[in-house]
Amino acid sequence: MAKTIRPAAVAGMFYPDAPNVLRKDIGNYLNKATPPVLTHVRAVIAPHAGYVYSGPVAAYAYKLLAAQPTPPKRIYLMGPSHRVWFAGVALADYAAFNTPLGDHPLDVEKIAALAASGDPFAARNAPHAPEHCLEVHIPFLQVVLPETPVIPMLFGDVDPVLVGERLNDALEPEDLVIVSSDLSHYHDNRTAHTLDRQFVDAVLAGDVPGAARGEACGQAPAIALMMMAAKRGWRAHLLDYRTSGDVTGDTGHVVGYAAIAYVEEPR
Repeated sequence: MAKTIRPAAVAGMFYPDAPNVLRKDIGNYLNKATPPVLTHVRAVIAPHAGYVYSGPVAAYAYKLLAAQPTPPKRIYLMGPSHRVWFAGVALADYAAFNTPLGDHPLDVEKIAALAASGDPFAARNAPHAPEHCLEVHIPFLQVVLPETPVIPMLFGDVDPVLVGERLNDALEPEDLVIVSSDLSHYHDNRTAHTLDRQFVDAVLAGDVPGAARGEACGQAPAIALMMMAAKRGWRAHLLDYRTSGDVTGDTGHVVGYAAIAYVEEPR
C-alpha cells in the first residue's frame, strides 16, 4: 500500500502559503544571516515559531548548513509534540511532507527500521497531522537541502537520555540532526534573557542536568542531541539569539529563539 503525503497544516499561518512569497522570504532571511564560518557541522538547534518572529534566527542555522561542502545523507528532524499526548517518540509514517514549495521526501526505509526496533520508537501519524514544530523547518530544507530525505520525530512522554543513546547507535557519519525548539515563553524581556542564557549556556557546556532544569519547549530533543554530541565529541556553537520582542517591540511577554550548531572537532 502506497504511503500518503502529509499535507501542510500551518501554511498561511506560521509561514506564507504563496510559493513565490515563501521562497522570497526564506531567501531574504538567508541573505541577512551572518553565521560564523564552521565546517563539519553535524547538528543544529533552530526555532519553530512563525517566520516573522523566528525566521531570521533559523536562517543562521540553515545558511550554515547551505555552506557545508557536502549535503547530508539524511536528516533526523526532532521536536516536541504540542497538541497530542503520547508515550515515546512518534515517527512520521508518510512518504513526504507537503508545503507550498512541493513535496519533501522522507527516508521511508530508515523510518521503518527505527519503528521496527521498538520502544521508544513507533510509527504514529496522529501527533504529526496538526503539528507545526517540524513542518516549519521543511520549507527551509526545500530551499537549502532539497534532495535530502528527512526522518520526522516528535517527542512525547519519553526519557530523552534513552532516545539519545538509541539514536547514537543508529546515526551514520553522513547524517544530520536538526532539533526544533523555542526557548522561554511569555516572560518579560529581561527575565527571558536570563532564563534563555541559562539554558543556552548549559547546552553549550554539554551540561545535561543544567539543560533539564532550563526552559525550552524542545528541551527533550535538545537533551537527546546533547547525549549524542557528548558521545561523538561534537562541540556546540551559538549562532544567534533573539526574542519576539525584537520584532514586535512588546517586551512584556516574549518568546526566546536561538540557533546553535554542533561541529565535529578534528581528532
